[in-house]
Amino acid sequence: MAETRPEEVLVNFEELRVLEAEFDDAEVELVRKSEALYRPLWEKRAELIKKIPHFWTLVFEQAPPEFDNFVQPSDSKVFVDCLKSLDVSRFEIDDPKGSPRSFSIKFGFGDNEYFENKVLEKKFWFRKSKDWDGHVSEPVKINWKKGKDLTGGLTDAAYELAQARRKLAKTANGSAKSKETNLPEYKALAKKIEESTEASVSFFAWFGFVSSYRWISAEESEEASRARAERLEKIKRGEKVEEEEDDDEDEPDYQETEVFPQGDEVATLIAEEMWPSALKYFKYSHEADDDDLSELDVEDMDEDDSSDDEIDIRGLVGKGRKSSDSPPPKKQRKA
Repeated sequence: MAETRPEEVLVNFEELRVLEAEFDDAEVELVRKSEALYRPLWEKRAELIKKIPHFWTLVFEQAPPEFDNFVQPSDSKVFVDCLKSLDVSRFEIDDPKGSPRSFSIKFGFGDNEYFENKVLEKKFWFRKSKDWDGHVSEPVKINWKKGKDLTGGLTDAAYELAQARRKLAKTANGSAKSKETNLPEYKALAKKIEESTEASVSFFAWFGFVSSYRWISAEESEEASRARAERLEKIKRGEKVEEEEDDDEDEPDYQETEVFPQGDEVATLIAEEMWPSALKYFKYSHEADDDDLSELDVEDMDEDDSSDDEIDIRGLVGKGRKSSDSPPPKKQRKA
């Protein structure tokens, strides 16, 4: 059996890189076409669900376990009391410098005891560095009411660091990455995260998420994309391409100031699972309530014995007996 020479392995590996890039381009095009097909349907859905009280609350009540694990009881109370709407949009879909993979998640809230914001919108930009690509985001300012910050100051600290980072980037002449760790806002947030208990971090800390890697600016992403494209063109022409040197060995661990490390995973779950499949999750909540009702012994029920604490989900969607304006308790999701 003939031995495979190292140069042959290198050639095959480079060919795989080209093929991988072609798959990536195809996936981006699928996102673009999918958005064009589904957006009119989502707009129609938005009009229909305006007639259904607590629609998005019920959807969140049936969220996948991967999402549910990040929701504390206090977070659930906010969703139950005042979540009014949810919208996901691909805000860079027509931007030649952007990416169809970028998306925005917008929560609409009614009056509540926790914060003043009526809308909390978090944008996720799909960015690239020399050796990484993924979603990055900027912390959202939540105007917490006095003594009601569910995150214990994490979102405020993350927002303050983001503002300081922005100012630093304007004056550092390209050395912002090395100086960021010297910012007092950086040290304050790192200390606050170190002192917090991960198991009790509120879902609303998600609004302070930046990146599972580090912040990538639009300029850095454009430069990385241009360098990758040039490298692929050389490979396609059969030119020898030198391996890039890793110059980030001494780069700080920016995850020590990340308030919600799984933020991109949660965002993708909302945008690519819960948002497009909202009707399915709502149906689960409806069927779960019907199953519970079917198990009751109707003969043992006293028609005159009603309690304000018992909620009939059918009443929430305009069926069955009239109900109060509160959503039902969480039901067991069907397998």
